[in-house]
Amino acid sequence: MPVTHSLHSRRAPVASGGELTEPPPARLAHLPARDKLERLLRVTKGHHRALILTHDNPDPDSLAAAVALAHLLERRAGIEAHVGYGGIIGRAENIAFVKVLRLPVSHVSQIDFTEYDLFGLVDTQPPVANHSLPSRLRADIVVDHHPLRDESLQAPFADVGGDFGATSTMLVEYLRAARLEPSVEVATGLFYGIKADTRDLGRETTQTDVDSYLWLFPRCDKSLLGQIEHPELPARYFQMYHTAIERAKVYGTAVITDLEEIYSPDMVAEVAERLMFLEGMKWSLAYGTFRNQLFLSLRVKDRRMNAGRLIREICEDFGGSSGGHGSMAGARLPLSGNINKRKALKRELVARFLESFGVSDERPVALLSAQDT
Repeated sequence: MPVTHSLHSRRAPVASGGELTEPPPARLAHLPARDKLERLLRVTKGHHRALILTHDNPDPDSLAAAVALAHLLERRAGIEAHVGYGGIIGRAENIAFVKVLRLPVSHVSQIDFTEYDLFGLVDTQPPVANHSLPSRLRADIVVDHHPLRDESLQAPFADVGGDFGATSTMLVEYLRAARLEPSVEVATGLFYGIKADTRDLGRETTQTDVDSYLWLFPRCDKSLLGQIEHPELPARYFQMYHTAIERAKVYGTAVITDLEEIYSPDMVAEVAERLMFLEGMKWSLAYGTFRNQLFLSLRVKDRRMNAGRLIREICEDFGGSSGGHGSMAGARLPLSGNINKRKALKRELVARFLESFGVSDERPVALLSAQDT
């Protein structure tokens, strides 16, 4: 179903179907929001139906930004727009996020890609490979707050690599430039997207994030927000945390845990985030298996290191996808072979991370037996 519930024109040659014949600027991210919006609307000209995709196993920031972009395209470009995602929505908060806000999002298994003539990626980029856009199709629109991947610049519209703590912040900038008031549901979604991705404005936050957060605050529904932040949790959630803590090992200033089989890929990030609160830790790594894939999540407090760059360097030899930014990153690697080969892969990965953390010589201590010093 569709999402639906202003500008000084700068002329540029446009081919049929709305595709720009001029090359896109190398760093669209550095332009003012009004200029970005103008270019976005030029790219959409001549198209009729848009499909906006999040990254697989989407989080609130990705979902909110995608819904807001679809809302913007419908209201300002006159295009019917839909939002799709791959993987699953597994965390209780994320399930509540979609349910409470009644977000019009569909799983890619329910989508016929031939029905669309415009494609967008939000909170991810074409070369990252953690999305469900078929390889035969090209992304026309890419909006992402993560570091730029050069291949993304091949898209007619690529707003990537700017100074933002959340992709939701970027969509707030577009909405404000378009003088478009979001619905209560969209505003609440964007607010929570920024809140979650910046950890209450305490992580990798810019002034633009703060301004967007404050702009959204009076527009969002606090009751709906409370339902999202404090959902009922299934028993398997607590079973997973039992496994996480039981298997966690401390190597000096690093804590690492193997979650084994997990019921939702996004739980890996939640555990890595939570273990970062362990006293004295500078590094936190959690990993778990889901549908023959190994999901990893890394958190870093050491400002000298870049989590996104580190996880790509370590995981690039194993295929799959990986990415992130300064303090947080994740990866998804294919698993094959028997149980012994899988265990060997995990050992190799852990060894590489420990070496990068500078704690490879530390004797591991089980978290449950660790004593305060």
